[in-house]
Amino acid sequence: MNSDISFPSHRGNRFYRGAAASLVANALQAVNFLGDRFLRKSHHSLSAIEDLYRHSMDSAFSVTEAFLVTGAPHASAYYPRDFAWFYPDVLDPETIMDSQDAVRRVRLLEKSVRLLLEAVRANVVTTTIVPAGRGRYLGVNYFSRPSDTLLGILAGLRQMISVEERASSYLAMSQCAHAGRLLLAEYGDDLKRAILQLASELEPFDDGGTRYLLCDARGPRSAATDTRAERRRFVTNACVYTTFVWGVQLGVVEEIELKRLLGRDLAQYKQDLLRLFGKDGYIRHSLDGRAGTPASSVALDFVSVHRGFWDMNEASERALFAATTDLVIAEPRFRIPSTFHFLVSADNPRTKMIHKIAAPAYQGRSSWPTFNVEFADRMLDYDEASGSDTYRACAQGILKDIRTATEVHGGYQELISEQGLKYRTWAYKGAVAHSWFPRFLSVWRRAYGTPLLQWND
Repeated sequence: MNSDISFPSHRGNRFYRGAAASLVANALQAVNFLGDRFLRKSHHSLSAIEDLYRHSMDSAFSVTEAFLVTGAPHASAYYPRDFAWFYPDVLDPETIMDSQDAVRRVRLLEKSVRLLLEAVRANVVTTTIVPAGRGRYLGVNYFSRPSDTLLGILAGLRQMISVEERASSYLAMSQCAHAGRLLLAEYGDDLKRAILQLASELEPFDDGGTRYLLCDARGPRSAATDTRAERRRFVTNACVYTTFVWGVQLGVVEEIELKRLLGRDLAQYKQDLLRLFGKDGYIRHSLDGRAGTPASSVALDFVSVHRGFWDMNEASERALFAATTDLVIAEPRFRIPSTFHFLVSADNPRTKMIHKIAAPAYQGRSSWPTFNVEFADRMLDYDEASGSDTYRACAQGILKDIRTATEVHGGYQELISEQGLKYRTWAYKGAVAHSWFPRFLSVWRRAYGTPLLQWND
């Protein structure tokens, strides 16, 4: 494969949203799930971690792919937030096998980010984009409006532009950084408009005589665990804060413009969120949750995204993170027995009818390996900021158990059941999450000091 990459524009794409688009999108997704249910072939028999990784990368970044997706049954649709939550290290040089792998990753990342930016330009900022053939795309919100769609798009851009900060011998990396800067210049005004609109949508919330701003004060907003259908969640508001910070860092929007809409600077906005959600001494998952034990008020998605909400700069922030982390570690209901696999929550959240049929434990009593990897990475962030080794052993245990599960199940799983098995329901057969795999290798290298896999290109 030629290492010189061209990035063609796709001006013919059209984006639609609305009641009719949602109806068609849901019908297409139903067909996708049924097709996966009855047509998915049995998985390959590889077991060595190196062979599994090579197979996964060849699949995730195939030249035939039109967009970077996870490999799950719903991956026929495109999820903008995934670039923040699930694959922020696609371009980590230590996870790239060879120059052809680098070229495939760069090309697919650029195609994906460009498509999402075209959707923003068309004012289609939704949780999900469903291809409908011939350059036609349907924007649909599953369950609620997004809090993290713009965050994912910014994450993709950041990854492209910052790739030159990592030492690499691959020519494709410098070409990717250049392409990222061109995309930012071309679509920067569209992103600015969308970010300012998001800021204008924040709603006042009064608590104890203090006025806060939330993105979901009156209605739920989605994030990576959006089907909980809850209001006033920490993770959705942390995503919005991070969107603003990344927008400023990329030069898309000026902080003074955000301050004018928010009535406070970003530092104060963050402190307000910590004070509101951390008033009990730990980060509460949702202000609307029913009363219960502290562990029942916590969910693993509090770890947020890579280089996102948690920067651990302040002692008070580190204390809140540590208290929340200790609740998760100490509560047996958070853990698959005899492992360091942590579940999303200690209790099943409220569900909708579709989840009772298709995925009853998807947001509660199941383990997302990618959330566990981010949990481990935030632990390492804490240790680095505090000058301690408080959580390193736990972080290593998390990664070790994910490696074991990967080898046992024959690939990097999207979900693991409460019993530590492949996650299987009638409509969800336990998909392999190919494109989440590089993030695992990146955090493994940080936790252990040496790479899990090495390549000779």
